[in-house]
Amino acid sequence: MTNERDDTIASRISRALAERIISGTLSPGERLRQDHVAEEFGASHVPVREAFRRLEAQGLAVSEPRRGVRVASFDLKEVREVAEMRAALEVLALRHAIPHLAPVILDRAEAATAAADRSRDVRSWEAANRAFHRLILEPCAMPRLLAAIDDLHAASARFLFSAWRSSWEARTDHDHRAILAALRQGRGEEAASILERHVGWIGKTPVKTAGGEVREAFSIVG
Repeated sequence: MTNERDDTIASRISRALAERIISGTLSPGERLRQDHVAEEFGASHVPVREAFRRLEAQGLAVSEPRRGVRVASFDLKEVREVAEMRAALEVLALRHAIPHLAPVILDRAEAATAAADRSRDVRSWEAANRAFHRLILEPCAMPRLLAAIDDLHAASARFLFSAWRSSWEARTDHDHRAILAALRQGRGEEAASILERHVGWIGKTPVKTAGGEVREAFSIVG
């Protein structure tokens, strides 16, 4: 068992490493060395091991016998799995959130979409995109469900950075605007249907090469 201080340190370490994995600073297959991480963060091995466990739970790291902990790889099959899970869980959250979606929340979600449209790079776009989804889902008030969705968003962000790092183009998200319009007009099931299609489409585009699969899968939606 970790004490409260170790848990706080473990959270800080796991967040920092997750950011490096998601952004591509740490590459798939790269080893996460416990001694090096402990030295960098001025921590004992206890919170570092806990941080590694959290990364594994998020699907960002894997522990292999005699090879230690490494950054997890990913492929189109995993992209599709994450997309299907996100679609199912986000629709569930939205249905529970709809009765509590006050106009001020929808205004903030609209501002997040506008910020995404103005983004000049994939990192700022992803942050605004994630903010939109979080704003319309958080009123469901289901912490475990939201935590699971957050983990899936982290996985999606990793694919996005990999696919768009060298070929970012500004884009307008028409689905977000359609979702907002349906929510403002009281058409909750229509909003849920658009959201399901919006997220679930990831990974379904036909592709020709392993390298192109992830890129093409994320060329239309986030």
